[in-house]
Amino acid sequence: MSLRWYTMPVAVHVFFLKGTEILLLRRYNTGYEDGNYSVPAGHVERNEEVVAAAIRECREECGVEITPENMHVVGVMHRQSNEDRIDFYLVASQWEGEIINAEPDKCDELAWMDIDRLPENVIPYVRRAIANYRSGQWFDSFGFEK
Repeated sequence: MSLRWYTMPVAVHVFFLKGTEILLLRRYNTGYEDGNYSVPAGHVERNEEVVAAAIRECREECGVEITPENMHVVGVMHRQSNEDRIDFYLVASQWEGEIINAEPDKCDELAWMDIDRLPENVIPYVRRAIANYRSGQWFDSFGFEK
């Protein structure tokens, strides 16, 4: 019996929360889920720790600085898309600077939205991850239903 090694892309997704609102961004001109809302997110790079990746993505996409002690992992999702993926979900509890759209070529709107009334066009796995966070569910699988 031979073992076959398999690797999966790993991503981080960050929840910025302010009272009853969550920061959403609308994807634009990326070729993936354009026109739909997500949260700041991106891939973990080689030799990069999950929290460090989340901090980097927030700097790149939102123009804010976050210290490691203000970034907390709140969930993990094993997700099937066009390939299997592992997604880490984190909450930024504090940040320095004003949140801005630092990537207008990939995002055409950043907006604070009521977490109880999310727009219909939130990417489905992101919607589920937000619901999981709110209910305290730390792990989930998504996209394997046939």
